[in-house]
Amino acid sequence: MKSTPLNLALLQFPLIWESPEENKRFFEKKITEAHSQNPQVDLWVLPEMWSTGFSMGLVKDAQKIGKTSLAFMIDMALKTKSAVSGSTVFEEDSKVFNRFFFVFPDGTYESYDKRHTFSMAGESEVYQKGSAHTIVLFKGFKIFPQICYDLRFPSWSRNIHDYDLLLYVANWPAPRIYAWDTLLKARAIENMTYCLGVNRLGTDPNGHEYPGHSAAYDCFGKELFFSK
Repeated sequence: MKSTPLNLALLQFPLIWESPEENKRFFEKKITEAHSQNPQVDLWVLPEMWSTGFSMGLVKDAQKIGKTSLAFMIDMALKTKSAVSGSTVFEEDSKVFNRFFFVFPDGTYESYDKRHTFSMAGESEVYQKGSAHTIVLFKGFKIFPQICYDLRFPSWSRNIHDYDLLLYVANWPAPRIYAWDTLLKARAIENMTYCLGVNRLGTDPNGHEYPGHSAAYDCFGKELFFSK
């Protein structure tokens, strides 16, 4: 396990449904305020589809939403001189993805496309599945990003890359939150790695409630952080 520190800020907040501009204004305010109080943050972690909520109705505007959401993350990274991560709807080559971006402090970035789309919500019919792992090298850590439903598939997160941190961003609903709590810990133990998950708060127009429960565990499953 790494002995050098990596300071993370987990942005567990409600999301405004299909309102990218409002969400960007909200998170700009929160990040700016937090940065002024704690400029030592190395990595800001936004939830899954942080600029819109987990909506299946974004295909028509996916190109604009994706580009402006990524531009916001780059701007925040440059302003705070920290890394910024999270997922957004993103269009590429006429295909739409639920794409995770890891933006470095200099504005460059790497990405990962969600592999396991959630068929019960119709995600499989709207967003393309990813096909490849991404390992991000940052401050001496090898970080393996994953998105929400990926958490239920242990073979996909198997530590064949010798990574140091397994990082999940999610819109995980209240009825299944026990699975979220349990599986985050399980992934840490079985892969002998740090495991961290960021979930949103609030409700959406489909009646889903999101209770947070963002958390971090060490390789033995010991809780390092938990937030309701």
